[in-house]
Amino acid sequence: MTRQIVLDTETTGLNAKLGDRVIEIGCIELLNRRPTDNHFHHYLNPERASDEGAVRVHGISDDFLLDKPRFREIAPEFVEYIRGAELIIHNAPFDVEFLEQELALAKLPPLLQHCAGVKDTLKLAKELHPGKKNSLDALCERYDVNNAHRTLHGALLDAELLAEVYLAMTRGQESLVMDLEQAPVPEAAADGVALERPRLQVLAPTEEEVALHTKVLQDIEAESKGECLWLKLEGETPAS
Repeated sequence: MTRQIVLDTETTGLNAKLGDRVIEIGCIELLNRRPTDNHFHHYLNPERASDEGAVRVHGISDDFLLDKPRFREIAPEFVEYIRGAELIIHNAPFDVEFLEQELALAKLPPLLQHCAGVKDTLKLAKELHPGKKNSLDALCERYDVNNAHRTLHGALLDAELLAEVYLAMTRGQESLVMDLEQAPVPEAAADGVALERPRLQVLAPTEEEVALHTKVLQDIEAESKGECLWLKLEGETPAS
């Protein structure tokens, strides 16, 4: 069974190297490309203030986060949740850098020691739609995913939207497999030979086609000095 986790984060700012931290993690589980109810969602106390620009994007105030757990407190639950799954992330390098920092601060191994790998949907979208806008909002519009309720960024909401977008973006490559799996297979005999096969439609040649065929055989017979194989097999003699 294929298990994937669609993941998104919100942060205090844009630069993990300058001390910005994760303030929200939202995850949606996909089993064999089907969303489940097994979500993972936490707001986190980053132990620092958020940039004003970041607050305008996600709308999460510092006061709201004061009584929320620190990442290190939910880290065991998080790594267990993602264990062995492929992570689906939009603009993955950004989120991965922050998650790696949080794991390191919690004295835990790097991300790839917990999950099976990371797939970047932004990279995938750029390959599918070169030269076009490939933000999450742009992809929602392109793939008819309703994001009218997305007035602010939110990790769980964005993960839900990304899950729909990802399934829509990759549906083409899956449909052929699904068609092959669902195609009816004729019943087979014990020796493996199909018992019932569709009859082939045989079209009789027109008089014009027969005449042209005969003319070709006559030309071959003349050039080969009486060695036209088709005429010999048919037991015919070319007309004079």
